[in-house]
Amino acid sequence: MKHIGIKLLACCLWISAISARAEIPAVDSAGFRSLFDGKTLDGWDGDPKIWRVEDGCITGQTTKENPAPYNTFLIWRGGKPGDFQLKIEFRMPNPGFANSGVQIRSWEGPKKWQVSGYQPDMDSDDNYTGTCYGENYRGGLAGRGEKVTIAKDGKRTIDRFADAAELAKLIKNRDWNEYDITARGNHIIEKVNGHLMCELIDEDKVARKDGIIALQIHAGQPMKVQFRNVRFKDLSGDDASSGGKKKIVFIAGSPSHGYAQHEHHAGCLLLAKCIQENVP
Repeated sequence: MKHIGIKLLACCLWISAISARAEIPAVDSAGFRSLFDGKTLDGWDGDPKIWRVEDGCITGQTTKENPAPYNTFLIWRGGKPGDFQLKIEFRMPNPGFANSGVQIRSWEGPKKWQVSGYQPDMDSDDNYTGTCYGENYRGGLAGRGEKVTIAKDGKRTIDRFADAAELAKLIKNRDWNEYDITARGNHIIEKVNGHLMCELIDEDKVARKDGIIALQIHAGQPMKVQFRNVRFKDLSGDDASSGGKKKIVFIAGSPSHGYAQHEHHAGCLLLAKCIQENVP
């Protein structure tokens, strides 16, 4: 047992070294990692005439001289996640109407920086904030205060759990609010400032299980929208998604030995055996 314990420790140190070389983003105690460094738009892609970093915030702004010809988006290029939780703070501080949203499980095109799919919606008048909209994708999907189930044939069942106007009072107009979006399986849950706003259970044949994340600024009159504290948690390996089983992935590091001088496969088998025998 002592000999196996030493091997297990050595293998774990080896995996730690590999992880450090791979520069895996830091994860906090709750399992979230930041998608925005507060200084640059590294990892994001959008029209540079519209999107920038201002006062530590992702900022999208259109003007009379620089309008958006169509709804345009800042796209996160870190992947196409399926099951996840996304927390993001937003505000639309300027006078005048502003319309924005957070795209999830979405896709690009046909125009550059154009995105379609599920959109937890928001606007400066809070008529749509906390609803789920389908951008170029079936229109309104779930209103504020609604739990909507869409069957395979497209038929919708709506259960109202709260009054939309009362929920709107929980949103801080023109100030910072936090969207908490959870997508797991065919279920999407939206909360604003910790309060449940809407739920969507989408069993339609056109339902999507993964796709890109993006931030919207709407075409139309000049407007400004800001985002900060963008935090992402992968739920693809949690108990609900994996039937209670945890997954361990072995990733090879950069080359460090000559050909045939190090047996990666055998090392992985040894580590797997040590884990199976010593970890409940």
